[in-house]
Amino acid sequence: MNLHEFQAKEILRAMGIPTLRGFICHSPGEAEAAADHLGGGLCVVKAQIHAGGRGKGGGVKLAKNPEEARDISAKILGMTLVTPQTGPKGKLVKKVYVEQGCSIAHEYYLSLLVDRGGRCVSVVASSEGGMDIEEVAAKSPDKIITLPIDPKVGFQNFHGIKLAIALGLPFSSVKSLSTLLRGLYDSFLKYDMSLLEINPLVLTTEGQFVVLDAKVSIDDNALFRHPALKAMMDYDEMDPKDLKASKLGLSYIALDGNIGCMVNGAGLAMATMDIIQFFGGNPANFLDVGGGASKETVTEAFKLLLSDAHVKGILVNIFGGIMRCDVIAQGIVEAAKELSVSVPLVVRLQGTNVEKGREILQHSGLSITPADTMDEAATAIIKAVAAS
Repeated sequence: MNLHEFQAKEILRAMGIPTLRGFICHSPGEAEAAADHLGGGLCVVKAQIHAGGRGKGGGVKLAKNPEEARDISAKILGMTLVTPQTGPKGKLVKKVYVEQGCSIAHEYYLSLLVDRGGRCVSVVASSEGGMDIEEVAAKSPDKIITLPIDPKVGFQNFHGIKLAIALGLPFSSVKSLSTLLRGLYDSFLKYDMSLLEINPLVLTTEGQFVVLDAKVSIDDNALFRHPALKAMMDYDEMDPKDLKASKLGLSYIALDGNIGCMVNGAGLAMATMDIIQFFGGNPANFLDVGGGASKETVTEAFKLLLSDAHVKGILVNIFGGIMRCDVIAQGIVEAAKELSVSVPLVVRLQGTNVEKGREILQHSGLSITPADTMDEAATAIIKAVAAS
C-alpha cells in the first residue's frame, strides 16, 4: 500500500522527523488559504498522486504569494499528470499539498528499503539528490551508497557517521544526520514499511536536515496491525480491478496480455505466467484465488477476469490440496454458466478429487478444453486465443 506525500510526512512528523508545515487542498481557494496560513510568502504547490517524478511532469511548482498559489493549484488540479512512473496514461490530480518554502544549501537522496538478498534493511543514499537521481544511478553508480543494517544490532551511531563521511558532510552535520537516520529506521520498523524514499533530503542554509519529499510503501500483509494506516488507503489511486480483488481476498495484478490466469498459490501463478510466455503467449494478469477458495470465490474471480476487455481467453490452473478439485470444477461450471463465458476456456486440474473434478467438467455441457499438464494447458489456450 502506497501513501501520499502528505500522509507519509504526517507519520514521520509524529516520529520526530523534521518536515515543513503544509496543508492538503482540494480546490484553488483552499490552496490560497493554506498559503496565507503558512505566512503568505514563498510556498510550494505539489500534486498528490502515487508516483514519483512529479516535478518533471509539471506537478510541483513554486508560488511567491497566496494568489499565485491559487493560480498554480487551479492549473494542477484536474490535470492528467504524466511522469516516468505513471506510464503514458498518467494520473488525474485531485488534490495538492501546499507546503512552506525553505532555504536549501544542498540536496541529498536517501531511502530505506527491505534488502531481501542481505536479509536486512539497507540505507541507500547519494550526495546527488533531486529529480535526476535515476540518471545519477545509471551514469554514476559510484555516487550511490548502500549501507546494510544488521537486524541483530539495529541502527547504531557508527552507521550515521559512516554515511556522513561517505556523503562528504561537514563534521557539524554528522550528529543531526545520525539522529535523523535513527528516527527513519525506527519509523520503517514501527510501521512495517517496505520502502521509505526521501528525495530530496535537504540541508538548509541554517544547517538543518529537512525531509522535503517522502514516498512510503507499507507491507500489505502487515496492515492488520495498523488500522490508522489502512484508513489512509486512497481508492482513487487504485485500479478498480485491484480494489475489487482486495475486497474479495484475492491477489490480483493486471498485466498487458490477453490470456487471463486463475491459479491457486503464488508460486503456481508465477510458473503459469512463465510457461504461457515460454510458448509465445502473453498473460493478462496474476490472479491467486488462494488455498481455500469456494465456488463463490471462483465466480467472483471469473467476473474479475472478464471485466478486463483485453482478456481473449482464460486458463484455469488449479492444484487441489486443501482445495478439492471437484469443488473448484463445480465453481467453474456454475460461474461459466452464470456469466455466459464466451472466450476460450482451458482448465487444468491436479490433486485431491481430480477425477471427480474432470468428470464434472466433462458433463457440464460447456465448451471447456481440459489439460493434464502445464505444457498442454499453455499451448491449448494460446492456440485457442489465436483462433478466436
